[in-house]
Amino acid sequence: MLNYLIRRLLYMVPILLGVMFITFALFNVVNTPRQMAYRILGPKASVQAIDNWLNNHGYVDKEGKELPTFFNTAPGKNPFDSLYFRSMKRFATFDMGRSFATDEPVMTMIRRGALPSLCITLPAFVVGLFLALSASLLLVFVRDSLIDRWGTVLCVASMSIPITVYVIYGQLVAAKIFPWFPAFGFNLEGFSTVRFIALPVVIMLISGLGADVRMYRAIFLEEVRAEYIRTAQAKGASHARVLLVHMLKNGMISVITLVVAALPFLIMGTLVLESFFGIPGLGNLMTNAIQTSDFGVIQADVYLGSLLYLFGLLATDICYAAVDPRIRLQ
Repeated sequence: MLNYLIRRLLYMVPILLGVMFITFALFNVVNTPRQMAYRILGPKASVQAIDNWLNNHGYVDKEGKELPTFFNTAPGKNPFDSLYFRSMKRFATFDMGRSFATDEPVMTMIRRGALPSLCITLPAFVVGLFLALSASLLLVFVRDSLIDRWGTVLCVASMSIPITVYVIYGQLVAAKIFPWFPAFGFNLEGFSTVRFIALPVVIMLISGLGADVRMYRAIFLEEVRAEYIRTAQAKGASHARVLLVHMLKNGMISVITLVVAALPFLIMGTLVLESFFGIPGLGNLMTNAIQTSDFGVIQADVYLGSLLYLFGLLATDICYAAVDPRIRLQ
């Protein structure tokens, strides 16, 4: 297993380098550092202010000259003393640099936004997973019945509604007509936190429940036709035992693929919900960075998101071996 883990970790390196190269090229090839400085500071910024901004964000060398993008071809210079290799070195040591817009350390901004994002995504994910598995097992248990047909229709209907519609009507009903919950803002202080996150959690839960139920229902329908299910039924096992012990356990391989791969996105937050409700999470941070062309924050978010996703895939394979003894990590 150790050899497998080492090999998988080595596979991650070129993938992560490729993602970071594309992200770096999208900003630094299309726009020069000086153009980005004028975009952040404004077209009327002085030359001195632009030079100070370039120096603060590592775009110049010790002599005050702007660094080349990929390779330094100047005589007597290290060819790897360039913007790209400096950037990769910083990210390899988890030095995310400073925000282009606020000049605040990016890691400080990320740490500050991680908790509000988790306050929304984690409860919605746990409750949503439980409800989706329960509803899908129920639909499989009563398959081809009226409940199954209407349940499938409701799932398709909920999938067809954009999340912005849920947000608008949720704010209208729960925050305006009946002022149960705040329509905007966030406060991390005891019970008041529950009031601020309750509506976003419910909206996130409802908006994703239909797709999850349909997916898990399809997985379990494949399992219910398998030979081992007929064998268990022939031996006199109850319907509840067949569903909850035999079928659920064997269907966990596909469920794990969906669940573990989604875990990194819980940390990175939700762009739409956090923007609409004014929650200072990582999703809102990413939205503001895109609107203000804050390349420092965008690159850090892409790097962390890619890293979390790759480790999520590795965790998926490990969970496969834990659930199914027939799988070996080789």
